[in-house]
Amino acid sequence: MPQSLYAKWMYDWEYALTTRDTNRIVRPVEWGFDWLGDFSQIAATAAATEQAASTDALAQMIAVNQDIVARADEFFGYETPNDFRLEARHPQLFPTNVRPETLAQDAELKRKADAGELPAADFLRFTSAVRTRYPENDVVNARWYPAAAEKQVGKPKQAIIVMPQWNADAFSHNALCTLFNRFGISALRLSKPYHDVRRPAELERSDYAVSSNIGRTIEACRQAVVDIRSCLDWLESQGYEQFGVLGTSLGSCYAFIAAAHDARLKVCAFNHASTWFGDVVWTGQSTRHIREAFEQAGLTQDQTRQIFTGISPMSYMERFAANPKRVLVVHATYDLTFLREFSLDVLANFERHGVDYVSKVLPCGHYTTGETPYKYIDGWYLGSFIYNSFKRLAQQGR
Repeated sequence: MPQSLYAKWMYDWEYALTTRDTNRIVRPVEWGFDWLGDFSQIAATAAATEQAASTDALAQMIAVNQDIVARADEFFGYETPNDFRLEARHPQLFPTNVRPETLAQDAELKRKADAGELPAADFLRFTSAVRTRYPENDVVNARWYPAAAEKQVGKPKQAIIVMPQWNADAFSHNALCTLFNRFGISALRLSKPYHDVRRPAELERSDYAVSSNIGRTIEACRQAVVDIRSCLDWLESQGYEQFGVLGTSLGSCYAFIAAAHDARLKVCAFNHASTWFGDVVWTGQSTRHIREAFEQAGLTQDQTRQIFTGISPMSYMERFAANPKRVLVVHATYDLTFLREFSLDVLANFERHGVDYVSKVLPCGHYTTGETPYKYIDGWYLGSFIYNSFKRLAQQGR
């Protein structure tokens, strides 16, 4: 009985947190073949002949995804950007909700910046190797947290790329970066496509990262993966030798696919994880407005899974396991966004493929992970894993 009461309390709390924002928009389904035409001839033909409006559109999008998986090296391939630079700017919040307390926090940060009370921070900026139709989105942004030189003495220079959750504001996960600095690990807190400073002015939320425009959602993942790999290139140019990545929720999907395609990532922390992108879209509380659009268009859960196989971690499980790495998976028992069964499926596949992983379980849900006391438990799991994994990596030598 106590457990069932706790579960009810947790589910109620989780539901309240996932429904407090009222600016989720149900947009009509768009196949978005035009977003993928540069890679797939199938997509290019569908976009050019307007077949996307025909009954063949579903089969064509499934075929495009199969093509992405078959030619993943090309899809997630890139040329290293040549305009890396560090810019000093006053941090801004870039909120994704219109709650009064959030808007007040945003206004206070702007006041402090105008009054000279807020110190500037360094941001790595460069042009993404994947171009979209939104210029602001195509300038990659990563807040730079370099570890003090004295903390890096006697070991290879180590760095981690941190990718927060979908719709995160620009301050999310910054505390983790300062924690990693204490371990002598530098950190790049990377803004995902369509997030914070990269968000088009027409949006309140980071909707274009995951939406009912299927092609654009796939292209956003492609861009995120390429941006991670480009950040590794910059870190290498700065003398860094050992690398990790930490992703939360949507960030964990991007981080997984990047690690599957880039052997430089030896330490991986996935804070909430799932196997199939489409299953999360269909069953997740956070994406209920997208599911509504898909249902209105007559799509099923199985079809939704198929139209997103190209950006699903499960499609690259063998590739991920092919190179040795140390992995953490954190999942939550009462998660209404990444259902527990999907996280357990990740662990089962790691077992099957011989991945060296650690599993940690939070007694909360997806959104409640960010609430007291669970955020501190989560922080301990992430911080201790990163510390120990990089320590072991340093001991193994260069």
